[in-house]
Amino acid sequence: MADLTFDAKLREKAGKGAARACRREGRIPAVIYGGKKEPVMISLDPVQVEKALDMVGFYDADIEINVDGKKYKVVCQDVQFHPVSDAPLHLDFLRK
Repeated sequence: MADLTFDAKLREKAGKGAARACRREGRIPAVIYGGKKEPVMISLDPVQVEKALDMVGFYDADIEINVDGKKYKVVCQDVQFHPVSDAPLHLDFLRK
């Protein structure tokens, strides 16, 4: 059983412009990589992410991400924060 579960949407494009467009929609861009498989670009609900970041041990938690019916078991590798507002801007997840 996973410690945390996120519901995500698939993103079609990668790059700075696509990430900014995702943020304009009110979501947080993220990527799932590792395991000798292609990276999966996703977007997450900011409310779920901010609640999870407030938890003790977020970086050590086993996370399950549901993307269009497909489940990924991951751990959080990195979170980039806005320098002024300290809001999460991007998350990197590593497959287990």
